[in-house]
Amino acid sequence: MGISYFITSTGTGIGKTYVTTALIRLARSKNMKVAAFKPVISGFDKQEIAGSDTGEILVALGEAPTDEAVAKISPWRFSAPLAPNMAARAEGRALDCDALFSFSRKELQEESDVTLIEGVGGVMVPLDDERTVLDWIVAAGAPVILIIGDYLGTISHTLTALEVLRARSLELAAIVVSEGEGASVAFAMTLAEIEARVAPIPVIGLRRGADGEALAPLLA
Repeated sequence: MGISYFITSTGTGIGKTYVTTALIRLARSKNMKVAAFKPVISGFDKQEIAGSDTGEILVALGEAPTDEAVAKISPWRFSAPLAPNMAARAEGRALDCDALFSFSRKELQEESDVTLIEGVGGVMVPLDDERTVLDWIVAAGAPVILIIGDYLGTISHTLTALEVLRARSLELAAIVVSEGEGASVAFAMTLAEIEARVAPIPVIGLRRGADGEALAPLLA
């Protein structure tokens, strides 16, 4: 049985793809077979694949951004940079959550040393009129890596996300504190405060521009 994770966060733009691609590169450097997916992506421009989360994942996997590769990594793509339910509605569509959940479970059961599913937005982002990313995580059934920032307010956001994850009896593999730009609180202070409040969940500090070696325990 390989290692599998669902990568989520407390919000948008906090570092999910940064962590996903760092894990991919680290696993590949260890000669591990890796499968990674960003099944749902909003704000997708097929003319700018290289700058998208999907494009960055393909680069980390060593794959060319062909139409086939993009469709495999991200089957549900929406143009508007909105929550998936709103982005789909803007195109006269609806996200088929049953199909999404089935896709995720299937890919997590495939034979790879490491399988990663990267979510969209934060834990409670709406997918359709009823379901959220939290429902997706439950349906996928993989241990969770929660990515958080080091900005002022992150402790409240982190503890809120933990409450809803715990309420659904989800397994937390680790919390990764991703260093951003211009934080008003020292990174070490935020890291120590998070560690004290979430123990015994492992907490990993990922400094800005780091190569991802700090994530190595997640591949052990």
